Amino acid sequence: MNKIIKAVLLKNDLLLVAEVIEVMADLGEPNCKLVNPYKIVKNTINDEYTLESWPDFTYQNELMVHSDSILTIADPKPSIAEKYFELTA
Repeated sequence: MNKIIKAVLLKNDLLLVAEVIEVMADLGEPNCKLVNPYKIVKNTINDEYTLESWPDFTYQNELMVHSDSILTIADPKPSIAEKYFELTA
């Protein structure tokens, strides 16, 4: 099964890249699994992107979120996807 890697913009303006898996859940329960999420950080000086481990308070690599916390989901730029695959290989 191929991983579905997406850039995820949360409503709080946090931009992540992660493997995204939609899961069935009861009403009110988290219904989106983010596997190996990384925060996307843009360097304003050279417009290059870096990836930072997220969240940094846990070693857990699978996090459940509510889909209503997500503003949008998009395909990441190839350079971001390449960095992500290097970090998660």
